[in-house]
Amino acid sequence: MDDFRSPEDLFREETKKVREIGRTYGKYIPVVIGVVLVLWGLRTAVYSIGPDEVGVIQRFGKFVRTTEPGLHVKLPFGIERVTPIKVKKIFKEEFGFRTARPGVRSVYASRQYPEESLMLTGDLNILDLRWIVQYKVADPEKVLFKTKDPIGNVRAMSEVGMRRLCGDYTVDEVLTTKREEIAHLAQIELQKLLDKYQTGIDIVTVKLLDVNPPDEVKPAFNEVNEAKQERERMINEAWEAYNKAVPRAKGEARRTISQAEGYGLDKVNRATGEADRFQITWERYQKAPDITRKRLYLETMSDVLPKAQRKFIIDPRETSILSLLKLGEEGGKQ
Repeated sequence: MDDFRSPEDLFREETKKVREIGRTYGKYIPVVIGVVLVLWGLRTAVYSIGPDEVGVIQRFGKFVRTTEPGLHVKLPFGIERVTPIKVKKIFKEEFGFRTARPGVRSVYASRQYPEESLMLTGDLNILDLRWIVQYKVADPEKVLFKTKDPIGNVRAMSEVGMRRLCGDYTVDEVLTTKREEIAHLAQIELQKLLDKYQTGIDIVTVKLLDVNPPDEVKPAFNEVNEAKQERERMINEAWEAYNKAVPRAKGEARRTISQAEGYGLDKVNRATGEADRFQITWERYQKAPDITRKRLYLETMSDVLPKAQRKFIIDPRETSILSLLKLGEEGGKQ
């Protein structure tokens, strides 16, 4: 019973011990507080900015300056606050799909995003369009203080621009020949919107990755494409046959015309020559009829005799009956 002590006694004893400790170590408390304040001040005053970042300094919440990569000092105890902004990193936003695990063979989420990807074309067809937008921070001050949601702005403006552009083209153009043109125009239009609202973001590229009709109409769409391809094939084959037949026919026609013109020219030249020759002969005949007549006779005989198979030479002075010629017998030729 002697060891029993009331709570009041215990409290008085503990209070006494604390007072004794306070008298012993109380002189060190200001030093400890000073050291803590110094360490805290150093911790809140010294900061570093990464090589791909820019530091945005705010004093009592107001922007005052930016700092480059490296080690820097600012006012401590929350008077100045630094926000590092990555200005060299290329950010990417995906539309119509999501990458679950990037890599050499990226894995994509199985969920569909029709609210982003379904587009209405100018000829009132629906396409499932998937694209990416790559961008980087150009002005950290504008990114922090001019816009509330920079990423949301990029996504919303990109969807607006892409939907408007798809409405200016037909479904065939979006699927085939105009994809690069649409991506280029989308990048220009998106950059204009971002600059207009002072977002401080630069667009690096806009790229269309996949353009397909919705799954519900793919079979019918494929049949239409096959029919169009068959039509194009038949047209190409017809043009090929045309390009072969028409030039050949034109060549043959030109050859026939050239032959006819050559034949006609030859006939005209021959007739002209014969007429000139006859005229010369006639003039000579008028000057010397006997000589010309004999020359013509000799020229004619020299032309005719080589063509004759048998020749019978008869003396014009012969008055008796001609001896029977052994015609048809060997040696009967004279």
